[in-house]
Amino acid sequence: MMAEHELILLPGLLCDEKLWHHQVQALSDICNISVADLTREDNIPDMARAVLRRAPERFALAGLSMGGYVAQEIMRQEPERVERLALVNTNARTDTPEQIARRKSMMDLADHGKFKGVTPMLLPSFLHPDHVEKEGIGDVVLQMAEHTGKDAFLRHQNAIMHRKDGREDLKKINCPVLILCGEQDTLTPPKVHEEMVDAIGDNATFVVVEHAGHLAPLEQPNLVSAAFRKWLTE
Repeated sequence: MMAEHELILLPGLLCDEKLWHHQVQALSDICNISVADLTREDNIPDMARAVLRRAPERFALAGLSMGGYVAQEIMRQEPERVERLALVNTNARTDTPEQIARRKSMMDLADHGKFKGVTPMLLPSFLHPDHVEKEGIGDVVLQMAEHTGKDAFLRHQNAIMHRKDGREDLKKINCPVLILCGEQDTLTPPKVHEEMVDAIGDNATFVVVEHAGHLAPLEQPNLVSAAFRKWLTE
């Protein structure tokens, strides 16, 4: 069966292709799928430009957390190339001063030789409590962080801290949009996703995944892949 879509997946902070492993496997019958490398740039606009340089002319796009910020920037730069958009466990607002302070403290730890201690500290905010020590979830987050490395972590945090507020830009999106979040996501809770749904309007579909935190594609892979299939085919 010929793939119907070109799909680009954008990882979040300290994540790589392992975040999307299930979706790549589950959707390969309908999509040619690539997972973008967002580790080289230190700002969201440059990340978006790098993705666009390597992308096919038209494609579906899904981004989680920081990947969602990059996806929103792609919609500002070249929206006509995106056939469908999925914003997953992400936000359209900028960081609060408290969030920036937390990021800077984590960056200081990493910069002073304690990068390996950063991810275990972040795990409880990344995952549903039941998943922190669960094999195939918590350990995968640690593996992704080690693979991503300290330098990319610092670039990611810099990019996230300096992102723009995209709430007004959401109103210009006119392709089919899936907004998906984990019900127990404490970093980007359901209410910030509801705000994005309201801004986008009739083109948006909202899915809340039960028993999942900030990394829903890893925590509830079957449910997320099913939501993606519906988004891509309807």
